[in-house]
Amino acid sequence: MTSSAKFGLRAKDHDSYLKLVISFPLKSIESDEHLEAAGQVIDNLLAQDRLDHGGQMDLDALSDLVAAYEEKHHAIPPASDAEMLRHLLDMKGVTQADVSRETKLPKSTLSEILAGKKPFSRQVIRALADYFQVDTSLLTANF
Repeated sequence: MTSSAKFGLRAKDHDSYLKLVISFPLKSIESDEHLEAAGQVIDNLLAQDRLDHGGQMDLDALSDLVAAYEEKHHAIPPASDAEMLRHLLDMKGVTQADVSRETKLPKSTLSEILAGKKPFSRQVIRALADYFQVDTSLLTANF
């Protein structure tokens, strides 16, 4: 199988893909106005009950272009350790005392993290990841 056949369009989806690309060409996003227009196209595609392969390919490519622009021009810094811990507490509906009791982490350590006075340590990351059942990578953005 040639690479063009492997990664290309199926004949039945060719027309829908070309129609989408003609109406909104797939090219690097150049401005916030262009970003907004791309977002509207994405919203319209997502609102459809069902996309054919051509529509899905267009959506995927356009989403990648939007992500690249946003990463370069509107990057969101990682959450602080305090913000991450606060979010996890809220999402699970538990208190610092609950976490301390279940993880055997000192209450003072959790308080210092929440106050922004202390970052996560490897031991804290492992204990919190296990307790909240999240991947450790979620807690290592600032490590």
